[in-house]
Amino acid sequence: KENEKKRMYVDGKVILKTHSLYKPGRYKGFTDAAFSSLENYEKSTEGEVYIIYNPAFPGWVKVGMAVDSQDRLKQYQTSSPHRDYVVVKSYRVPNRREAEAKAHGALTVKGRGRKGEWFYMGSTVAVAELDKLFIIG
Repeated sequence: KENEKKRMYVDGKVILKTHSLYKPGRYKGFTDAAFSSLENYEKSTEGEVYIIYNPAFPGWVKVGMAVDSQDRLKQYQTSSPHRDYVVVKSYRVPNRREAEAKAHGALTVKGRGRKGEWFYMGSTVAVAELDKLFIIG
């Protein structure tokens, strides 16, 4: 029981002490954990760059950053009555802000249109370009 008080749980999963947002307690998502420990969230650079797709917007993909892409996906689902957003792929990166800026730059050149973080291109094109940045390069 004493060890339970020292653990961090996000959506029922145990989070290791090495995680940059580690703070003992039980949280619904990393956003809840981050706001309970806003100082750690601001200092934390690691995270993910993700590609999200929704069939309601054919041809468009969203590329963003988060501490955890699945946690971010839950936030998107609340805006869709069909809960049809899908994380196509995510990339673990040491600095999510820098990585997102690089991703946006690469996709702006490759895409046929852009509106904020949404890019008009197939998800396979987005994956191929970001694989070059984050896996190959």
